[in-house]
Amino acid sequence: MANQLDELNPEVREEGLETNVIIKKIPAEVGTGSMVFEVLLWVLGIIPGVIFLFMKINAQKHFDQLQQKIQRNASQIDNYLEQRVMVLQNCARLLDKAIDLDKSTLENIAKYRSGHQDDADVSLNEISKQVETISRDINVAVENYPDLQAHREIADAMQQNMYLQREITAARELYNDTINEWNKDIFSWPTKKIVAAKNGYTTRIPFVASKEIKEKAKSVFF
Repeated sequence: MANQLDELNPEVREEGLETNVIIKKIPAEVGTGSMVFEVLLWVLGIIPGVIFLFMKINAQKHFDQLQQKIQRNASQIDNYLEQRVMVLQNCARLLDKAIDLDKSTLENIAKYRSGHQDDADVSLNEISKQVETISRDINVAVENYPDLQAHREIADAMQQNMYLQREITAARELYNDTINEWNKDIFSWPTKKIVAAKNGYTTRIPFVASKEIKEKAKSVFF
């Protein structure tokens, strides 16, 4: 059998390829075959049926624990976002004393002070994007006034902002790893997939970079 991937004769796409996360939740579903499989276990004897029943109980416990882990990971991101908003708020106040900072920036910081908007359905993804925009506006303000970069308090605040951004990135990766585990397990047949289908579980959407961040990544920095 020939190699499925041949690195010596690759299909080259010279223009490159930009990938995007598909915002679609896929449900875990099982057919009649799974039902027949469960019935067959009980037909073969009480022991196989009971064993499979305990396996399903363990699978449910696994999903319950995994959901708590996802919540904890999301909360960690939210905590870092809140800290970052506080740092940006402090930085904005320092800048506002030195220059006429755009008032909308101050209003947006106040809006995201607790890491949430009025709309409870707004995702962490959207909040993260808005905080990134605020951070960019402040960076632009500092760049427009080079003398401010020597201001120790402002420099310290910007340093903290960079540190928290790295922590948010690391927390996102941890969150995405847990999401990946969830998305893989709900399709693990038979036990986990049967339990997932019974509960109506679907895949979860990982964090994605905003269009603005992707465009910025293509820029020439040097």
